[in-house]
Amino acid sequence: MKALVIAPSWIGDTIMAQPLLARLHARHRGLKLDALAPRWVAPVLQRMDEVSEVIDSPFGHGQIGLKPRWRLARELAARGYDAVYVLPNSLKSALVPFLAGIPQRIGFTGESRYGLINRRHHLDKQALPLMVERFAQLAESPGAMLPRPVAFPVLRSTAKNRENTLAELGIARPGKLVAFCPGAEYGPAKRWPAAHFAELARQLAGDGYAIWLFGSPKDHGVAEEISQLAPGGCRNLCGATSLAQAVDLLALADLVVCNDSGLMHVAAALDRPIVALYGSSSPGFTPPLSDRADVVSLKLDCSPCFKRECPLGHLDCLNKLSPAQVLATCRQRLASEANA
Repeated sequence: MKALVIAPSWIGDTIMAQPLLARLHARHRGLKLDALAPRWVAPVLQRMDEVSEVIDSPFGHGQIGLKPRWRLARELAARGYDAVYVLPNSLKSALVPFLAGIPQRIGFTGESRYGLINRRHHLDKQALPLMVERFAQLAESPGAMLPRPVAFPVLRSTAKNRENTLAELGIARPGKLVAFCPGAEYGPAKRWPAAHFAELARQLAGDGYAIWLFGSPKDHGVAEEISQLAPGGCRNLCGATSLAQAVDLLALADLVVCNDSGLMHVAAALDRPIVALYGSSSPGFTPPLSDRADVVSLKLDCSPCFKRECPLGHLDCLNKLSPAQVLATCRQRLASEANA
């Protein structure tokens, strides 16, 4: 069998699809599984053992581009796929597989995709509360019960990968390392304040830890603010690494402190100890999928609101989440790992 996966456009969502890919391989011996993905999420797919080839999707968030989609469909048709698993629920994500004439087109009904999807699953949000479960359901027949438990996502980072990345960047791993991921692509209502991160950095530096900051070029400014508020304790790597390099460096961390973001899911899939900070979003839908993760949330009446910016203008869900509370959780997690 030769199959294609239409990947999500978010790093975290793409990582949560990995258990589906593992289930498909378990069900179809000799499966060749490719992925169609935007280039900014391709590096995490390239670190999944289940993926043979990643095909570049040239479309950004919200782009239609009918002529380019037709050209891409012709390319996919020539590859001769037997089936395609369409993970996004949008109409446009199902259009290319339909135009490519792939016989089995599997996904949720989503935006009334009758005809475009011909093996349709109907989403029961109560039965499938987690995104990772919704993706895994696509390996089953429509209407069938999802076998549980769903395995945690896994990304590959070998010792050689990590050694090469350190050499490429000209840096060495410190004796004790905590990674901070202070960004969140979705919006500011997911971002713990820079001043809070800086206070946490000062305290952890006092415990003997070096702090490395990870994120995209968009996060460089906030990471620089954290570095200036905690002088001498932080290395700002935001925008200084590729995503593949960030995967390898996160794999070296003794602890990762992060907002609900794509890098949080990267750290979980690398099986690193995590302290995850939640404000406007919900760990009931997209938690860090790991037995080595602690979630810190104030659980205010106004959250989760799932907004990009605080609709009330105060962002109490994160502003009132104190560095002292997060520090206590970090120290507990580090002590638990040391005693494991």
